[in-house]
Amino acid sequence: MRLSGSITALATPFDVAGELDLDAWERLLQQQLDGGTQAVVVAGSTGEAAALYDAEFDLLLRSAVEFIAGRIPVLAGTGLSNTAKTIEQTRRAAVLGADAALIVSPPYVRPTQAGLIAHYLDIADDGALPVVLYNVPGRTGGDLLPETVAELCGHSRIIGIKEARAEPERMDALLRFKANDFAVLSGDDPTACRAMLAGADGVISVASNVLPAAMRRLCDLARAGNADAARQLDAQLQPSFDFMGVEPNPIPIKALLELQGIGRGLRLPLLPLSKAYSDAASSIAATVRELESACAHAA
Repeated sequence: MRLSGSITALATPFDVAGELDLDAWERLLQQQLDGGTQAVVVAGSTGEAAALYDAEFDLLLRSAVEFIAGRIPVLAGTGLSNTAKTIEQTRRAAVLGADAALIVSPPYVRPTQAGLIAHYLDIADDGALPVVLYNVPGRTGGDLLPETVAELCGHSRIIGIKEARAEPERMDALLRFKANDFAVLSGDDPTACRAMLAGADGVISVASNVLPAAMRRLCDLARAGNADAARQLDAQLQPSFDFMGVEPNPIPIKALLELQGIGRGLRLPLLPLSKAYSDAASSIAATVRELESACAHAA
């Protein structure tokens, strides 16, 4: 499996009682398919994985696999702070039908680089699913360095990395490891266009929850080397990206989804979008509708 293009880190819709809203979940999945999304991630950080019970993780993943029915890859967020638990979670995801596992560096425990190598190799050697590395230091407290990735990317079961650091130097360092069997993916919407123009294979995106057609269009333009058109669309997307950073992810994206009628709120300790941003949310929602319409017609 070769991951590329626009990949959505799915939010998890809840109802007014705080329970999973499976009707909204299926509408979100259909929105992704209609918009041209090329893979999805279930139960990542955008999906509030830390707030999900085991049975909810199973239900979300099983229902996504059944609904998508092989049309695009389904990745499961299985990364936990302990190697044995991550292996167990990855095995469960395999049984439920996931195509690959997106595995964040162990949060909070801050292992050494040697510890990260041992962690990922143990998971890959177990062989339950192909592994996509995920580096997001702002959430984990540790940084998966390029020299560490160099030690991992040759493993046959490690098929890519999602890099959430925004510095061009980091992406340039990782692009040295890009190969037919190892994808380099941006994990940062605001700099994804730049990364793809430099050679990245795609983006695992938050924004594509509400902008699937626009993010697919951006990926197609950038990966084809159509730099002027890609940068023009990227400039149009930047206000939406900026809004999605006004409070911690997934608060802003879930506010936009709620305005689309998909889901109602988050689970504590996350709170709904602050009222100070209500007008901005409405304005961005209108921008999203315009961009989606334009990009759907351009496809």
